[in-house]
Amino acid sequence: MNYPRLNLICLRIIKAMFCPECKSMMISSGGQLKCRKCGYIRKIDGTDQMVKKKKRSENEIVIVEEEGQIKTMPTIQIRCPKCDNNLAIWWLRQLRAADESEVRFFRCTECQHTWRQYD
Repeated sequence: MNYPRLNLICLRIIKAMFCPECKSMMISSGGQLKCRKCGYIRKIDGTDQMVKKKKRSENEIVIVEEEGQIKTMPTIQIRCPKCDNNLAIWWLRQLRAADESEVRFFRCTECQHTWRQYD
């Protein structure tokens, strides 16, 4: 089973931020764009503005469902809450923010019951 993961990426672009003389990045200061390398100066006009673009991409999260793939998954001795079997396969998935821990999923080898454990 595939679940889409949506990623929204916001890009901020300031047009004409590079020096036409030496191609270095220019900085804004006092209503002007100044080149730190060669000293080129030009005024900021109406075309030099912050542009915000949103880019949306979808990645698929693949969940193991085929019986043939389960044989290659790691196993652990843990009690199934449904049938009291003592063996399950397990895998990790990052479901929340990147700075939070992963979620560990278990699937019983007898009854195929799936449950999760948060760290």
